[in-house]
Amino acid sequence: MLKRTLMGSVAVFAFGAAAAHAQTIGFSQIGSESGWRAAETTVTMQEAEARGIDLRFSDAQQRQENQIAALRSFIAQGVDAILLAPVVATGWDSVLEEAAEAEIPVVLLDRMVDSDPDLYLTAVGSDLVHEGRVAGEWLVGAVDGAECRVVELQGTTGSSPAIDRKNGFEQGIAGADNIEIVRSQTGDFTRTRGKEVMESFLQAENGGADICALYAHNDDMAVGAIQAIKEAGLNPGTDILVVSIDAVPDIFLALAAGEANATVELTPNMAGPAFDALEAYFADGTVPEKFIQTESRLYTQDDDPAGEYEARKDLGY
Repeated sequence: MLKRTLMGSVAVFAFGAAAAHAQTIGFSQIGSESGWRAAETTVTMQEAEARGIDLRFSDAQQRQENQIAALRSFIAQGVDAILLAPVVATGWDSVLEEAAEAEIPVVLLDRMVDSDPDLYLTAVGSDLVHEGRVAGEWLVGAVDGAECRVVELQGTTGSSPAIDRKNGFEQGIAGADNIEIVRSQTGDFTRTRGKEVMESFLQAENGGADICALYAHNDDMAVGAIQAIKEAGLNPGTDILVVSIDAVPDIFLALAAGEANATVELTPNMAGPAFDALEAYFADGTVPEKFIQTESRLYTQDDDPAGEYEARKDLGY
């Protein structure tokens, strides 16, 4: 950890010794609530195998208590480092302090925590607020001044993507008085819940006739919502615009079919930059930037969605 770097040459020597052997790294994954999450797991395992890393994987099944238990198990095992994709932002101080006491660096993947930054080495992720802002700005341009009532499918309550993607979207539509978020509810980042919540939105909004657009915090919820829209006798992508975040293969199928309109990419390869940072850290104590930002991109129906699907379909989504 950062404290470990500040200990000086003795600690740096220890890093060099650790680097001489295959590293053992614990990975606490949220679960498999979305296709993107499954791809992140697959890519992380592929990256670890390619680098000769012994990756010890734990699936938390969307429960923070399972993640905390996994981190404590990793600490007890004496792993060299820990990757953590936190299910929620709060409640991590104690276990992160335990990792710091054990001099085990922790790297956050794709989500942040509300803890002292000194308690983790770095975080690898997208600018979640930026993602939401891009989605909002796209909608402003797409409706071009027309009145637009928006329903929003939020991610898991309390998670940093749900908080930041909501804030970003609101920033993106700020000043566009023609756009109003009329309903907003969590769909827990899952396709099933996205469909269920969208069904309730449709019922509450005149069978969907009063809905201009859907903004979903991830593509899986959007795909579930698209099914609900179709079952309601409406045309997703036309009667109701659909914009979401992640850029998973199935959303590209929806874009190609004209059933979705835009998605903002979140790359599943958070592990590559994380392992690079850890390699440098173990080698000579180099402390990375506190946040390593990955690239995001807006995709629409004009960006060869069928080709994008083919390029991504075997990544484990």
